[in-house]
Amino acid sequence: MTVQSGYHRYHIETRFTPDLIPPPPRFRVRVRKLRLIGLVLKELIEFRGHVRVALSRPCVYGVFSRPVGGLAPKEELCVGCLRCTVQYPEVVQICPNPERLRLGDSYLKPEYVDTILYEARTGRVPVRGAGYRGPFGGDGWDGMWTDMSEIVRPTRDGIHGREFISTAVDIGEKPSFLTFDAAGHPIGPTPRVLSIQVPFVLDVPPPGRRLRVLAEIFAEAARQLETLAILPVEVVVRFSLGGPHVMPLVRAETWPLLEKLPESPRIVALAGWDPDRYRALRARFPESLVAVRVPMDADLEPMVRTGVRVFHLTADYHGYAGRRFAIELIQQAHRQLVDMGLREEVTLIGSGGIVMAEHVPKAIICGLDAVALDTALWVALQARFDGECVEPAPAAVTFPRLKTAWGVQRLKNLVNAWRDQLLEVLGAMGLREVRRLRGEVGRCMFQRDLEREAFAGIEGFGE
Repeated sequence: MTVQSGYHRYHIETRFTPDLIPPPPRFRVRVRKLRLIGLVLKELIEFRGHVRVALSRPCVYGVFSRPVGGLAPKEELCVGCLRCTVQYPEVVQICPNPERLRLGDSYLKPEYVDTILYEARTGRVPVRGAGYRGPFGGDGWDGMWTDMSEIVRPTRDGIHGREFISTAVDIGEKPSFLTFDAAGHPIGPTPRVLSIQVPFVLDVPPPGRRLRVLAEIFAEAARQLETLAILPVEVVVRFSLGGPHVMPLVRAETWPLLEKLPESPRIVALAGWDPDRYRALRARFPESLVAVRVPMDADLEPMVRTGVRVFHLTADYHGYAGRRFAIELIQQAHRQLVDMGLREEVTLIGSGGIVMAEHVPKAIICGLDAVALDTALWVALQARFDGECVEPAPAAVTFPRLKTAWGVQRLKNLVNAWRDQLLEVLGAMGLREVRRLRGEVGRCMFQRDLEREAFAGIEGFGE
């Protein structure tokens, strides 16, 4: 296993990377042109031919800044402040853009798409001066709140670098203790880990006619981000995408392709649980880590007893496995390993339903070591969903014509923005490394628990 020599402070190079296709504006600016012309003529008479006054219009954002003013408004600049509608309701109306409402799906909402596109475009944390105006609770990840009331000192600020906060995580086999023979040589299991600099790995890209360029983007982005890209073994072989940053995923039907891998991978993933194939994979790649990719509601105990130490737990793209959401399932897997006394020996990677930056610390608090990103990466590359995107097989996703360098920079920007937001959470909790966040449910609150404490016993609660 390769060990890097020398210390270097982890840093992601971000660069403004504009969208390939302009996203639909948030609002439609509907101007009644005849009434606008009549208004201008009326004001020209009222102000005695003062053209500058008659043509001035109330928009500080420049929606009416073209030479022809409101006859061709710049809808992409409208923020929906409604000042123009309030002052001239008979001339202009601002309406939500129905095209924008079709972005994403019922889980990855249009406002999430907006946020991801901003992060992928700029690499920066989105800041809205008007504050948060949405609900403070809801389904899924919105039913869980991080507790950042334990701020210890303002200098613990990982974003601006005054005090370093580590986001590196270790993936691999970590025995609880070592055993030595009489000569002092270790016998039995020894630690075998690889470190990634961010608690994100890049999950399998969707199939389709853009698969090759997507695979190249994911592999190169993983290399530059010092993390891993999970790619089907047939993609690795077909497009020659080997390297220490690639994690081949092998299924039963692609098993023969293992012989065509250009090199032994640092880590390889087995789709589904098959004890015989797991042992065969360990024997074929004795120096490699072997991860098992199973549904998030799977029983881990038989696999752990067999020797599996790296799991990739998967939910659908909306965060569900069966009828249960990821929050409950991750905690169940984490607690099961704790009860077995093996939590420190096992690595849990999870994917499904993680589409916003705040979902990452919440998933880690529930018990994951790292998360695998899927649909958020696709949106960063300006994918469009055709209907609901829930399962990999029937998901209909289309991408624009992509260039590798553009896609790599977009993913780097997105990961940097999400890492910065993770650093904000860690700094506010007084933690110096993300490893300490794993399973720290004392750092969060659950809406259902708070409501039960507040309203239990009151007539009508829970009905």
